[in-house]
Amino acid sequence: MSSQLSPARQRIIKTALELFTTQGVTSTTTRQIADLAEVNEVTLFRQFGNKYGLLLALLEESTAFQNLGEYLAKNLYNEGDVSQIIHDYASNALLSLEQVPELMRSLIGEASQYPTENRQVLGRGIKKINQQLGDYLAKAVTQGSLNTNLPPHKLAALLNATIFGYAIIEFTSEFTELWQNQDDFINSLINLFVTQNNLSTPAFSMNTANLELSSEVVDLPGNLVFKILQQARKSGLQDYALAYVLFAAGLSVNEIISLQKTQQIQTPQAHILQISTPTSSRQVPLNQWIMGKHYGVYNNNPLAKWLKSRKDDYPTMFINDKGSSISELEIQQRWQKWTDNMYTPQSRKPTIIQTQHTWRVEMLMRGISIENLTILTGCTDKQLQPYAYRAKEKSAIEQATNLDQKN
Repeated sequence: MSSQLSPARQRIIKTALELFTTQGVTSTTTRQIADLAEVNEVTLFRQFGNKYGLLLALLEESTAFQNLGEYLAKNLYNEGDVSQIIHDYASNALLSLEQVPELMRSLIGEASQYPTENRQVLGRGIKKINQQLGDYLAKAVTQGSLNTNLPPHKLAALLNATIFGYAIIEFTSEFTELWQNQDDFINSLINLFVTQNNLSTPAFSMNTANLELSSEVVDLPGNLVFKILQQARKSGLQDYALAYVLFAAGLSVNEIISLQKTQQIQTPQAHILQISTPTSSRQVPLNQWIMGKHYGVYNNNPLAKWLKSRKDDYPTMFINDKGSSISELEIQQRWQKWTDNMYTPQSRKPTIIQTQHTWRVEMLMRGISIENLTILTGCTDKQLQPYAYRAKEKSAIEQATNLDQKN
């Protein structure tokens, strides 16, 4: 927030943002804002006129809105795979919007109640975000890495409208069942906006989108997996346990979020997680060996140590500071911390979805059959074929390397 603003004005705007974020604009009163900001309500009226004048000031003066476009555009590189960049852009946008569902619902759903000036500010903010994405897409068209029948800035506006529409539906309602999860939505987005516009450009396979629909598998090398686990270990017991479950069981972030402490079977011979969804149920064992390194035994591993350290009565397996189930955003933030300054052999930042790539390929490399892997993952034979091909590719490389060493 600008340093030129008076302390009282800064405090009022900051408090309004907090209340609008947690309970929406309509449900927040000027009295609540004034009391929490420790000012007289008359001061608020003198500074802003009314609640909508305060909202207008918030939209124009708060850095939370001034920098939103720059934050969403931070992964729009000048070069690279368009599918990867759109994937990162959509992920960043949804992570930002997921933090403020009540404010988003108010800004969009209640906009018709706002004065014209407020709606104009909202429109200018959205226009700025569209402009930044459109500039990137225009450059991609010029470089020949994106084919589209639409002007780039119209394509950008349509892309953002789809992302915001998904966020409004998913973050403000329940049981929509439009997509299996957020990765499924982003995969569909890329398939619609990139793949269909690049039928003559086979390089743009969706290598970091939802694995079940991906034609290319991008697993992580063993040395990078080891580094990520080491960084997670330095961050604490829960972080280490989270990273361990990602690499040792190949679960999705959504599956991890819904895990309860009771959903484990632990014996001296096995440590198994029970995965339950509204439509299916399956069991997945935790690997004690990950990419050639040993991570404890069945009853004494990073997850077992984390659960043993718990002194609370919260039912969920992984929790945040408030005792609630950890969110996708919080897991993403932890992942970013673990992988800071790390890059894959493709010169990209590692993504969480690649832990699932890695686990599935490793299972096949260690001899599990496709049939049995379908049982553990809930996927079909067809969905697992890309992993089978990647496992064969790695086996061929290993065989060629071994032959060379023998000679």
